[in-house]
Amino acid sequence: MSAASSPRLSRLEPYLDRPEPAPTLLKMLVGVQLAGIREDAGLSQEQAAREAGFSAAKLSRIESGKGRRPPTETDVRTLLTLYGTDPYEASTLIKLLRRAGEPGWWQRYDKRLMPQWFDRLVGLQEAAATIRTFEIQYVPGLLQTAAYARAVVERGLPHAPETEVQRRVELRMRRARLLTRDDAPQVWAIIDESVLLRVLGGAEVMREQLEHLVRTAAWPNVTLQIVPLNVTNASAPAIPVTYLRFSGADLPDVVYLEHIRSANFLEDRDETEEYRVALDRLADEALTPRESVELLRSTVEQRYPAG
Repeated sequence: MSAASSPRLSRLEPYLDRPEPAPTLLKMLVGVQLAGIREDAGLSQEQAAREAGFSAAKLSRIESGKGRRPPTETDVRTLLTLYGTDPYEASTLIKLLRRAGEPGWWQRYDKRLMPQWFDRLVGLQEAAATIRTFEIQYVPGLLQTAAYARAVVERGLPHAPETEVQRRVELRMRRARLLTRDDAPQVWAIIDESVLLRVLGGAEVMREQLEHLVRTAAWPNVTLQIVPLNVTNASAPAIPVTYLRFSGADLPDVVYLEHIRSANFLEDRDETEEYRVALDRLADEALTPRESVELLRSTVEQRYPAG
């Protein structure tokens, strides 16, 4: 089989033509491909690092694609030469690496708004084929209205200046645009009913937010379910969970667990599988999408009536 027709290259080449940069995804792809090429060359990570003159930590970081920046072209070329990579395959990977260096729209924001862990989440969401999320306190960020997002920011950062609040709201609204792209991901959101009852920003803000959820639930790429309060034995995780799946067969699923000032990203298959099963179980216990929309509408009528 020629390099030009290899399955690995057939999976990589479409990413070179993406209209928008996807640096987080491309860093992961470069790392995954380098790891695969290394394994094909019969080298362990420790052997390859030693022969390339890298530390084991450096090669691990390159192969995981987790750094804020992609690896340098010099380092990648060193590895490709060490592995005896076919020139055409090496050329394709270098092109992919260069695209990984193109900044995503979110990387133009102040780093105070985009710490490294949040930068990675936004980049992963931009590249994901499927996003599953469970929320126990707030409406998921991708489904928030501007007024609700403002109320969330003001609650979490009560002393933040108005300019920072506005920038954070703008960032959240910009993130939500991915739901209306031509290649929008499938989004499956499960929300605890308490989120509908927790008043943020006042009754008018809540009414607008719940009506927005009703509208977005009708979109073909959005599935929305509510876990009612009377399901007392629901197998819900104790913290919000975001589960991301990508179209590339070589890319691992990623679970994102957010904390107050940091976050965890899980990629080990055994760990991510546990969360996938938990979300599946929770979806079985939640109201159906149709019942969830009915609950949203009745909550608006009973708790947040117009005027």
